[in-house]
Amino acid sequence: MKVLFLVPYPIGQAPSQRFRFEQYLTSLSSAGHTYSVSSFLSRKAWNSLYTPGGIIGKFGSVLFGFVKRWGQLPFVYQYDFVFVHREASPLGPPIIEWIIAKVFQKKIIYDFDDAIWQTDKIGESAIEQWFRYRKKVALICQWSYRVSCGNEYLCNFARKFNKLVTLVPTTIDTLREHNPARFPKATTHNKLVIGWTGTHSTLKYLLTLQQVLEKIEKKYPYVSILVIANKPPDFMLSSLEFTRWRKESEILDLLKIDVGIMPLPDDEWAKGKCGFKALQYMALGIPTVASSVGVNVDIINHGVNGFLCSTETEWMEALERLINDSILRNTIGTAGSKRVSESYSVTSTESLFLSLFE
Repeated sequence: MKVLFLVPYPIGQAPSQRFRFEQYLTSLSSAGHTYSVSSFLSRKAWNSLYTPGGIIGKFGSVLFGFVKRWGQLPFVYQYDFVFVHREASPLGPPIIEWIIAKVFQKKIIYDFDDAIWQTDKIGESAIEQWFRYRKKVALICQWSYRVSCGNEYLCNFARKFNKLVTLVPTTIDTLREHNPARFPKATTHNKLVIGWTGTHSTLKYLLTLQQVLEKIEKKYPYVSILVIANKPPDFMLSSLEFTRWRKESEILDLLKIDVGIMPLPDDEWAKGKCGFKALQYMALGIPTVASSVGVNVDIINHGVNGFLCSTETEWMEALERLINDSILRNTIGTAGSKRVSESYSVTSTESLFLSLFE
């Protein structure tokens, strides 16, 4: 089969793409399929999109993305499947998807890992709502041959519009990438590191733990806070260290963490999250503390392979237990790694992903 991937971001940059389908591309080839990947944004546009200024350049990048998408349409007939991750274009109604499904009558496999029919943006204007046109998600589900979602909450939404919905969890490559055995052990450091990793769009969730982290650093002066992201956090702690995310050093940076954290609000948007941060920590044997929200409850068995928290008191208690007990950190980390390997790894899910193309 020939597969065309229509995706928002350049290859190797966005977590949603890297851990939803990019790590299966080799498996796709090994199964005898051929594929092409077309991103809406170029690498240059992606790097500049979230930096201040350059409005004209950003507008030009988006315009070029639309021109590229429309220019590809005459060649869609060459493919057996069109895999759409999130959306073919970021603005406006799903005209591209409609043409592919209704005019070219191609089989669309629609994949998403967030509740993208909603928004987590407070005070979003009516104009932005129109441009984002989030009701496109239901329409694309309806037109698709199959729908692939990252958790049951997302699947339940998709099933309102399509009977062929497959839960394909966000997974980790525990053999080639998130395999601590492939990397040198971190040198012994005096500090115990509580770490968080994410992007600019999720830094606001870390802010909800600011008071807890302030208490931790006052009570435990040998604890430091590490933030790995593409943008520094808006708040400062005396022990906070910021490392800019780089794919080349991603695993080595994560391995500096002794305890990984994943705070989330308990709302409808967060229920669509697929536990990616927790899975990254756990795959590397890092004991994980996460909000008791959405798929985190399915991934983590509280007190066995991680900790789930709903209140500041629970966060404080879980972090203090791990800070004060190195044996517990090792036990929880080992159990977390096993959990990911068995149920949330590329190896465990490869055949499920390939079944989408049957």
